[in-house]
Amino acid sequence: MPSLPLDDLGPFPLSVMRARQLLSWYTLAQNPNMDQLRNCNPVAVFPPLWVRCDSSDPEGTCWLAAEPIKMGNTVTGINFISVTCKGPVIGNTSLLDLEGLKRIHKGRHHSSVVTTKGFAQYDLFGATTVENTIIESLSNMVVNLTWNTVDAVLQTPPLTSVATLNIRVETGDLRSPVHDLYKELEFLLVLAEGLKTGVTEWPEPLEVKSAVELTQALIDDLKNMLDVFQNQSNNKKTEKVKSDIAAVDSSIQTFIIERGDLDFAEHLWCKMRRSVSSYQDVVDCFTLVIQSLKNGDIQPWIHRGSSSLLSKLIQQSYHGTMDNISLAGLAPIRMLLEIGLEKLRKDYISYLIGQELTTLNYLDYFLSSSLDLQEQIHRVQKLHHILEIVVTCSVFLSLGHENLFPLTQSCLRYYKENPLSEQHVFQLPIRPAIISSFYQNGHPQTWRVEVNSGHGQKEVKTVWQLSTKPPVEHVTFNMQDLPFETTVNGENEETTYFTTLISCSQVGGMII
Repeated sequence: MPSLPLDDLGPFPLSVMRARQLLSWYTLAQNPNMDQLRNCNPVAVFPPLWVRCDSSDPEGTCWLAAEPIKMGNTVTGINFISVTCKGPVIGNTSLLDLEGLKRIHKGRHHSSVVTTKGFAQYDLFGATTVENTIIESLSNMVVNLTWNTVDAVLQTPPLTSVATLNIRVETGDLRSPVHDLYKELEFLLVLAEGLKTGVTEWPEPLEVKSAVELTQALIDDLKNMLDVFQNQSNNKKTEKVKSDIAAVDSSIQTFIIERGDLDFAEHLWCKMRRSVSSYQDVVDCFTLVIQSLKNGDIQPWIHRGSSSLLSKLIQQSYHGTMDNISLAGLAPIRMLLEIGLEKLRKDYISYLIGQELTTLNYLDYFLSSSLDLQEQIHRVQKLHHILEIVVTCSVFLSLGHENLFPLTQSCLRYYKENPLSEQHVFQLPIRPAIISSFYQNGHPQTWRVEVNSGHGQKEVKTVWQLSTKPPVEHVTFNMQDLPFETTVNGENEETTYFTTLISCSQVGGMII
């Protein structure tokens, strides 16, 4: 065999003949009647053996396997499994029908009575097709449905099915209703990294005016109209009540981002995070604010309980005395990070509690300000991920409180015990009727039927599966004969499927 680079080394598929030979040795080694192979030692029960095959045979065999059938610590038989894969095929006219599959099973196992179980998987929020190009989403929501008694191949799951929603959401998806809030978190993480390393990679500013100009304008507004924030707060609270009454839809983005009770520090954060482009910008902005506080030019309103350094200085300014602080080194970066951290926390609280998805006490773990600053940021990242999951399900699947509440609780429990993981799949049992409009007229990405007969250790099954993606990675399927337009499943095009047949046979009587 020619030498290969080390990076290419891995399990190689065997021919069906070599795979069967390997399984034969495996079976003989566990046969209690073959003393000469074991030197009269007790029979060892081996783990199941699965062998990759190269699909070079006419049936397209990609796996052969043998699994011991045990009674206690004794091998009583071997269950042989064969997995064959073919495709891709276009449409369902050339597919095996259900009655044909039952005949195959009955002929192999001499069964007169069989039962069937169905499984279907639909991608509710996956790739987007634009001009025949598939754009993979960072997030996906897949529903798995199972049911008994299958009526036909590619049967749409009945509403009596058992359904589980599998949710994986990655932050940063442009379709997210809270993408703007994610950009705030992203800037917060830039500051946190700068605090750790001493080097801040400033993003391009989003405002035409400079950070200093925007900060000065904010101060001037306070000078000219001291009650401007209170008036804004009252007006926004009225809007919030209207928003709460309205159905949960895409307006939720505005509700979250334009929280009605922003205090001065949060307004300053909103101005600075969109406009600062250097360390000096941050220093100059805070210098303006602190000087205005010392001169008594402004007496801004801040939230009770705010613990950032800027909030403490504002509280001191109410009494006409302020600590002298240095705006040297990393102090300005930390000040900006603190007010952003507090603002984001309140955004998440506002939504989760406002929608009655949790309570303030249950959020204690995520809101503690006594921890190391980096740990506080890590926990706020977790809160943001929870918000992305809940809002995405609310907006795109129109899930109501009865489903969003248990989903939120599941996410909170997970993140109290585990690190941040955007690859984690959260599961939510759900009634099929709630999401049926998303899959009843669509194509499943996986559809499977099991034909079963027998009971207990004598139970045998034949499985036939259709999938829109190749079912195994170690076999190369021929896609060259497919027209391009059939490789992208559009609304008016027939779906391309790969077929997989899993069959088994039992060899018993290995005990004298």
